[in-house]
Amino acid sequence: MEMRETRPARDDANHCFVCGGENSLGLKVCFRLDGDVCRGEFTPRVEHSGYDGITHGGIVFSLLDDVMANWMFLQGLRCYTAKCEIRFSEALPIGSLVLLESRVLRRKQKLVVMEGRAVRAENGKTVASCQASFIMDTSE
Repeated sequence: MEMRETRPARDDANHCFVCGGENSLGLKVCFRLDGDVCRGEFTPRVEHSGYDGITHGGIVFSLLDDVMANWMFLQGLRCYTAKCEIRFSEALPIGSLVLLESRVLRRKQKLVVMEGRAVRAENGKTVASCQASFIMDTSE
């Protein structure tokens, strides 16, 4: 299986909140392509809390949005999220490693429909899953 790692090839991606290496407030998630799946992992810290020691849902959403967008980014494609529907299934306690993955469901012209999943590494339970539509930017 081919694995390719992300470090943004474009300078403007270095400040991405989720994957930018130069964003001092960012999550600094490193994504990679594993065949036809984009993968990453993240361990939330206390500053990512919502309440009761649980990771804020907005952080989980951001992680899923970015693992899907990075599937395209790592292949040199530029896209924008058009729509995303997320389903939360399990709380993600602070300090728990979460595994992220995404894959393409279908692609037609400028529209790419993706699915993403966040799974707790310690027990394999799905934290959240989503389906999103991305619009390819072909203006470059």
